[in-house]
Amino acid sequence: MRGRRPLALLALLLAAQSVLAVEVSVTAVPITRFKDAGLDAAVDKLIFRGGIAMGAQDDTFGGLSGVTATGADQQVAFASDRGNFVQGRLAYDEADRLFGLIGVSIEAMQNSRGAPLPRQFARDAESIDTVYRDNMPVAVRVGFENLTRVADFALTDGVPGGPAREIAIPTWLADLRTNESLESVCIAPPSSPIAGSTLLLAEAALDENGNHRGWLLGQADKGPIAYVGSAAVNPTDCAFLPNGDLLVLERGISMLSFTMSLRRVPAAQVLPNSVIAGEVVLSASGGTIDNMESIMVHTSPAGETRIVIGSDNNFNDWQRSILLEFALPQ
Repeated sequence: MRGRRPLALLALLLAAQSVLAVEVSVTAVPITRFKDAGLDAAVDKLIFRGGIAMGAQDDTFGGLSGVTATGADQQVAFASDRGNFVQGRLAYDEADRLFGLIGVSIEAMQNSRGAPLPRQFARDAESIDTVYRDNMPVAVRVGFENLTRVADFALTDGVPGGPAREIAIPTWLADLRTNESLESVCIAPPSSPIAGSTLLLAEAALDENGNHRGWLLGQADKGPIAYVGSAAVNPTDCAFLPNGDLLVLERGISMLSFTMSLRRVPAAQVLPNSVIAGEVVLSASGGTIDNMESIMVHTSPAGETRIVIGSDNNFNDWQRSILLEFALPQ
């Protein structure tokens, strides 16, 4: 028995070393056109504010499947589909234009025992949102597919990490064991009729009417919800606007290229036991986009509400990690 103690200690030390954050330098190339629109031009029902295409020499940078604001000074955290947190700050110029991602570090997500997630089946993080208590960000909530689950991770000075704390989800969702299960996790703001509740939307799990199955996690607002989708695209992430309206990002493939659409659902519709359908406010396909999987709503340094839509490059050389930023019309 005595001989096992050094081995156990060594295992703990190795586990601790493997979750240490690694600093990464990220390059960014400006994106100044979207579809046929230039900067600050109307695109569908939004205003294009620009974007960046990101890259890094470190091969752990990529697979950015979800993004959320985690603190002051434009701090953000991405969930990578290899089970990493990628955190840093969005950098803006004097014209309030996004030009980079700085101060980037990458850290492996941990299981409930504080060890790195054991294998890719358990690492496939697809969505992330921030949990607030008394108007302060205290944790991030992450949705995983394949080994489908939802877990919270503590925030320390805007940086996520530490052991996972699993959140109970309905059995029908937890039993899904595919890479088309839980793609969308977002938490309703104070202005919403379901303030504080977490919306979960499945990518390919459909009800008897062909609608995407979902669930609301909350105290007073808890239960099933259905989302009316499209045959061409599936929901891949969601975010709430400050007024409580819901944004659902959809992604698909057509003619060997990616397509996307963004729908806006009125706040009053987003309730338990409801069937929700949104108005398309943005759509695109082809080279102007990539594998668009993440969405975040935040406030720019100049105080404008911005919608950030990001792509997951799946760690492929022929795909891009891009962030596109839009504003609402006045």
